[in-house]
Amino acid sequence: MTGNYQAPALLLFSAFVAVTLGITTWVSRNRRGSAEEFYAGGRLFSPMENGFAIAGDYMSAASFLGISGLIALFGYDGLLYSVGFLVAWLVVLFLVAELVRNCGRFTLADVVAARMSERPVRIAVGISSVSVSVLYLVAQMVGAGTLVALLLGGTSEAARDWTVIGVGALMVVYVSLGGMRATTWIQIVKAVLLMGGAIALSVLVLMRFHGDVDQLLRSAAERSGHRDAFLAPGLKYGGDWSARLDFISLGLALVLGTAGLPHILSRFYTVPTARAARRSVVWSIGLIGGFYLMTIVLGFGAAAIVGPDAVRRSNAAGNTAVPLLALDLGGGPGSTGGTVLFAVVAAIAFATILAVVAGITLASSASVAHDLYASLRRRRGKPRGEVAVARAAAVGTGVVAIGLGLLARDMNVAFLVGLAFAVAASANLPVLLYSLFWRGFTTRGAVWAVYGGLVPAVALVLLSPVVSGSPESLFPGVDFQYFPLENPGLVSIPLGFLAGWLGTVMSAEEPDEARHAETEVRSLTGAGAV
Repeated sequence: MTGNYQAPALLLFSAFVAVTLGITTWVSRNRRGSAEEFYAGGRLFSPMENGFAIAGDYMSAASFLGISGLIALFGYDGLLYSVGFLVAWLVVLFLVAELVRNCGRFTLADVVAARMSERPVRIAVGISSVSVSVLYLVAQMVGAGTLVALLLGGTSEAARDWTVIGVGALMVVYVSLGGMRATTWIQIVKAVLLMGGAIALSVLVLMRFHGDVDQLLRSAAERSGHRDAFLAPGLKYGGDWSARLDFISLGLALVLGTAGLPHILSRFYTVPTARAARRSVVWSIGLIGGFYLMTIVLGFGAAAIVGPDAVRRSNAAGNTAVPLLALDLGGGPGSTGGTVLFAVVAAIAFATILAVVAGITLASSASVAHDLYASLRRRRGKPRGEVAVARAAAVGTGVVAIGLGLLARDMNVAFLVGLAFAVAASANLPVLLYSLFWRGFTTRGAVWAVYGGLVPAVALVLLSPVVSGSPESLFPGVDFQYFPLENPGLVSIPLGFLAGWLGTVMSAEEPDEARHAETEVRSLTGAGAV
């Protein structure tokens, strides 16, 4: 890339940063400073506003850059990410959204601790929530670095590193000053921009093929070099037995992980009632469903128009497929249309990353302050003191995410998010479902469910090809790979459920029937909900 792409892209990105910082400043001057304001935005958002914000939180760099890139490189097997991310929302709608809104206040731990001994449960769920959030943040940081590398011609590693640092600094500012209210409005602005950009690019792709989807798919298959195999299962996950098991593992993680993501669950507390939470999910499903259908068009469009080889030359993981597609659709390198369209897509992708990292950082800092800090102090502090800790935690989360983002700079962002989903499905989902639906669930079962999913998931990732043993690993020069699968969900998710069951049946604690009945009534009716 040459310098003529930098100015318009950076100008548009700077405009977005200026607008969002303006929103944050305005909110910081008009907020009350309470915990409810910081964590939940005062619970004043409408279902439509919250639906757009949920969609903005969920449609991350992994969706816009990573999934389209995987489809461009692997065809049908890449498309499986789009299907998994979308189907997961049915689990959220039918099993989680309304019940979580009725039972909790600010975090996932509130739901679990409603009928358990608070301290051990809050510590366990807090640790798990922070772990998931940091993994998710790393993917966004990698996406930011990839975009800048493309914008600057892929020649400046220092520019990529400074971009990761800059994104981390901005997310700390958003969260520390504006809390949930500012973060929500940033998500809404970003969702509108992202949907607009995806619609425009999809229309241009379909116009290139005169609206003939069959011609688009055939052209993509021909350009890929794999012909019909590009449109059939197996190109990425159809090799040996480990590849096929990896596919099953990935599918489980994507479908079950969304219901355990802390930054998604926290959004249900920003609306006044459980009915509003359910309606928020309906709004978000419509937006997210439309968006993921468009990622399929963009992925196959990139394969047909740009070509997988060109995508790989730009970025081996495929993260630059959409910007390169925009460049070609606008008229190619050197053209005014190509420059403008590339700049718009790059700016939207930057906006996507900034908005998502703000939401994740807020959820992580809430877990640190509301669950870990408050529990380790052995007594609840004043709300203002807790909010101060949350702001400090946002800084610490940003530092950790920046460091890991620099380390994982060459990995596909959709794949990295798949790991975060696997940890969420292994550690958070079992304890959440058991707490909501199992009358005999105990404190020991809750703690075992969290650690029984979290520890195996993280350990299996460390011992997998993701970290060592292959040229694409984080540490390609060493080999301590003992687990053959890249995604641990197939093993760690059942272990989380099994550990929760074992902890409960081996516990000497008698289940508190009265507290369970109270929680059940509250979850189903909303009586007594905050």
